[in-house]
Amino acid sequence: MADPSAPLTRRRPAPGAVPTHPQALGPARPGETPLALAERIPTTVWALPPVAVLAVVFLYPLLLVVQQSVSPDEGGTSFAPYSDVFASASFRSALTTTVWLAAGSTAGCLVLGFVLAMVIAFVPFPGGKAVARFVDVFLSFPSFLITLALLFVYGNAGMANGLWTGATGAADGPFHFLTTPWGVLLAEITYFTPFVMRPLLAAFAQLDTAQLEVASSLGAGPGRIVRQVILPEALPALAAGGSLVLVMCLNEFGIVLFTGAKGVTTLPMLVYSKAILESDYPAACVVAVVNIAISVGLYSLYRVVSRRAGA
Repeated sequence: MADPSAPLTRRRPAPGAVPTHPQALGPARPGETPLALAERIPTTVWALPPVAVLAVVFLYPLLLVVQQSVSPDEGGTSFAPYSDVFASASFRSALTTTVWLAAGSTAGCLVLGFVLAMVIAFVPFPGGKAVARFVDVFLSFPSFLITLALLFVYGNAGMANGLWTGATGAADGPFHFLTTPWGVLLAEITYFTPFVMRPLLAAFAQLDTAQLEVASSLGAGPGRIVRQVILPEALPALAAGGSLVLVMCLNEFGIVLFTGAKGVTTLPMLVYSKAILESDYPAACVVAVVNIAISVGLYSLYRVVSRRAGA
């Protein structure tokens, strides 16, 4: 039996435990600062506000999209919109176009980004640092701005066709590829290449130039130095940058829209067409769910690659 004269002691809760009643934290101790009092609040309490904002801003709209994708116009709940969309030729064509455009753009960005980053990092030339800083600024440009610039140069009434007609006297110029899939591919490579260059420049900045000097002194040519010294150091950054570009190309909408390529329908364009032009919201939500699933899967891969690369 406990001694009634013994002083009462209060057991302190385990670190991170949620208080069982409002007074569990107790009043502020004498001389305790607000920061010290905040440190005694369980971490789960601090996590509630951002989780609530995330649920309202992102998860709830996403849930509505998923719900609408299984809610046909006839009413009720059914997976008929999925079967109808998957059976349509327009969806299969849009999926194929999206995949090959994203894969082609990613491959082009990797090759061009590697070459440009290597030149900026290892070939001394006036203004090299300014060019490297411009790459950072370029990342903030909207995609439609690059597309408009290409229209001014290669559009039907652009500078290239104007110079051609002025020099040859022809009625029309030869450059009409911008409204084709190849024009979309060029615009995406132009816009997304800096997203590959940025991690590459960071990786090259950590490369010890003494390795290049030793390899050169041992008789290795430029091609061998690139293959055996530079490329192994660049592989993690290439994987991280390529994964990010692939995810962004799968979801690119502005470039396809502003090039005016009417024959190029990607998954984002198909969502726009189904929802805005045809008012077929269940089908639009089905395509959106498929696009989200592909993007989330590739983004998870990107995070794994970035973590291993230390990016």
